[in-house]
Amino acid sequence: MVEIRQEFINQAEKIGRGCEILPGGVMELAQKLQYSHDNNKPLRIKLGMDPTRPDLHLGHTVVIRKLKEFQKLGHKIVLIVGGATAMIGDPSGKSETRPALTKEQVDENAKTYFEQISKVINLDGVEVVNNADWLHKLNFLELIKLASNVTVAQMMTRDDFAKRYAEGKAISIHEFFYPLMQAYDSYAIDADIEFGGTDQRFNTLLGRDIQTAYGRKYPQLVILLPLLEGTDGIVKMSKSYPEHCISLTDSANDMFGKIMSIPDSLILKYYELLTNLENDEIKKVHDTLENNTCNPRDLKLRLAHIITEEYHGKGIADKAQEEFINVVSNKGIPEDIEQFTLSADKNILDLLLELNFIQSKGEGKRLIQGGGVKFDGEKVAEPAFIVNKAGILQAGKRKFVEIVK
Repeated sequence: MVEIRQEFINQAEKIGRGCEILPGGVMELAQKLQYSHDNNKPLRIKLGMDPTRPDLHLGHTVVIRKLKEFQKLGHKIVLIVGGATAMIGDPSGKSETRPALTKEQVDENAKTYFEQISKVINLDGVEVVNNADWLHKLNFLELIKLASNVTVAQMMTRDDFAKRYAEGKAISIHEFFYPLMQAYDSYAIDADIEFGGTDQRFNTLLGRDIQTAYGRKYPQLVILLPLLEGTDGIVKMSKSYPEHCISLTDSANDMFGKIMSIPDSLILKYYELLTNLENDEIKKVHDTLENNTCNPRDLKLRLAHIITEEYHGKGIADKAQEEFINVVSNKGIPEDIEQFTLSADKNILDLLLELNFIQSKGEGKRLIQGGGVKFDGEKVAEPAFIVNKAGILQAGKRKFVEIVK
């Protein structure tokens, strides 16, 4: 067996930080990296994207950042637009059948997706393909051949299918084809490595089986990344929970402030998955938290600046930090506060909605109950509160508006 050189072990350890590498772990990844280098054959790194939503958040960037690391090492990134799979909808982790998307929705969402992904990786040289180009061409006999490689019993080992079956919830036959189609993608593009979230374990490992069934001697490695919690520290970051979601399209002030609001339990995870710090720097953060040798707030200030700078630039990140310290730490009011002309008396929930400070009245009620809404420095106690005069309205720690009449 060829001895694996330390430089490739180091590369594999950095790429694998916070990840699960299947089946052989860091050393098998290091072996692939070394073989690729010695034979001048870049690895083909697969990431499938079903553009079910047109916008991205920091949770999406966890895997995109790993692609960037491979890109820096000279490997080939292959992004698969799920033109075929999105029309089924990935059932992973879902409690019911997902609605399919139209081709027009897929195309529009994909366009926005690539505009935002370019904030993280250089799209020059990235191979972008659409799995509709090969999946839509499979005839019925070819689909039967593909399906013959997996048993119903295997499909039912997936937690989501097993749970829905036990609860008597519907599982449509076409949903079984989603993991099969995703697995066939790995064969179609000749993937060496596939990325996915931990909820994609079954789908990505099935890609190895299908590659083997179709004659590939060395099937892909699978790298699974943890799902990133939102600012509440509990629920996976999602646009379904906008109050806990940090979007790539957020302003610098909002991005900075949201990162500062994460619970201390997420500090290390955010450093590991959302920054380019070397492993020894990450260990220092770990040790600092473990030994309680500094205020977690200082670690969050550094974290917020690193992430905000990456997406908005250093100068803007500096200003966002100054603004945060002024508004939150010093109880100040932002310098660039906007004005809103009140033409008639208005219920506080209606006003917050109109200002886009909240996404729903339910969110507004929770914010008021938690003491997070103030008018002229006084907490608003009831959702029935009527705004009928000029003053400063504050929602949460970072949203302000000057009401004028």
